[in-house]
Amino acid sequence: MEDLPTRDRLVFAALKLFGEKGYLSTSIQDILREAGATAASTSTRWRTLLVWMLRILSVLWLAKGLLAWAVIFGVWGEAQPPFENRLLSFQAITVYFAVIDLVAAVGLWLTSTWGGVLWLLAAISQLLLAFFFPRLLPMTPWLTGAYIAAILAYFLATWAAENEAE
Repeated sequence: MEDLPTRDRLVFAALKLFGEKGYLSTSIQDILREAGATAASTSTRWRTLLVWMLRILSVLWLAKGLLAWAVIFGVWGEAQPPFENRLLSFQAITVYFAVIDLVAAVGLWLTSTWGGVLWLLAAISQLLLAFFFPRLLPMTPWLTGAYIAAILAYFLATWAAENEAE
């Protein structure tokens, strides 16, 4: 069993101990001891980097979603016409991002798969809407580049975390 990856050894050790002692009587330390692993060996560099990246993206997307709600509620003052007097397409886009950005931020913070999928959906839909409807959703070239860089970094970190040798 020593030639197996740490993850597999942990699974086999957990199954063995659950069968012998029961689920409620087995501790994490028991599983680590049985597998011959330490707590440090179960966490890897790329997985840690991915978690930090997801948490940073989560905070940014939370702020982005809250800014969309600020536009809806007219927090910015009198400089813009009231939200209900703006184009229906602008209203739909703003409400879409106000909702999806906040839900994606929660999923990213939890480092769940659905959070990454929703974030990708939000980021790519914003890029596409900005490309096809620049008057409704203007994006500067540096912001477009930042979105593309974040998407590529997400794919790279996810791939590296899943393929890291244990």
